[in-house]
Amino acid sequence: MTGKTLYKITFLSHGKVYELYAQRVDSGRLWGFVEVAELVFDVHDGVVVDPAEERLRDEFGNTRTLHLPMQAILRIEEVEKKGQSAIRDAVSGEKVVTPFPLPARPR
Repeated sequence: MTGKTLYKITFLSHGKVYELYAQRVDSGRLWGFVEVAELVFDVHDGVVVDPAEERLRDEFGNTRTLHLPMQAILRIEEVEKKGQSAIRDAVSGEKVVTPFPLPARPR
């Protein structure tokens, strides 16, 4: 992903805080909306490593452009590299999708 600008978009939707990554963020053509396009998801073969990433990909994977109301946007950051996407409860801040517990490391 060299050469492309990367944004971390944090927004509120249905009582949850979403953190997504995208390569394009613009003022919306629809008044009062922000356009978020070219969403970036981790690609994993085989076992799902991050269930939050999988859930976000299921929800937004076929989305060409998100039109988010300005008042729902909490933060837009230009970042160097992609971090972990997340879905959190807006009140507690706890992750809504938690990783599957792995067994203890064998000795």
